Amino acid sequence: MKKLMKLYQFDLAPASKRVTFFLKETGIEVPIVQLNVRDGDQFEEPFNSLNPFHCIPFLELADGTTISESVAICRFLEETNNTSKKLFGKTSKERAIIEMWNRRLEIDGYIPLMNGMRNKFERYKGKVLPGTRNDLPQVPAIAKRGIESCQILFERLNGHLNTTSYVAGEALSIADLTGYVVVQLAIAIEMNFDEFEEVKAWHEKLDRRFKLDG
Repeated sequence: MKKLMKLYQFDLAPASKRVTFFLKETGIEVPIVQLNVRDGDQFEEPFNSLNPFHCIPFLELADGTTISESVAICRFLEETNNTSKKLFGKTSKERAIIEMWNRRLEIDGYIPLMNGMRNKFERYKGKVLPGTRNDLPQVPAIAKRGIESCQILFERLNGHLNTTSYVAGEALSIADLTGYVVVQLAIAIEMNFDEFEEVKAWHEKLDRRFKLDG
């Protein structure tokens, strides 16, 4: 019997949410297996061998290849499926602009806030690095710096969103999915961003869209 492609997810994880939103927007269907990373499923076999970095989501292809990292998964699925909606862009210019904004949102928002969450809340004790269990101590200053980084990002993004409907232009892109998750992380880490009205309005628009699709 032919082996099927499988997507391993944990729906509550920010990275998994990016893939979930991507699938809903594009209409691409992939068999999904839920792993409870809180219980450590990712450290058990066969998942440990499939993805020794122990992070979700990850995609197991029919030939046994494993692709991890949410954006890499979404890019692969977009390029290998005949879908009319292209969240990574249709032209070289569109793809470059989308990549630029997605990287800005990841580097200045997603990564600092994820690190901040893991260094602020007790539930991440012993889990300060994704995909690990160790004795590295939590460092509250990392949480503070993550919020500071995101505040600068939101200040820049707020002005930009005055000029465009979505982050990378007039159409929804992978950068908006990343940005939505960044705002969700900002809320979770208890960051106050009330002053950034354009960011709030854009997030609320996406929130309505994703909840309607869900």
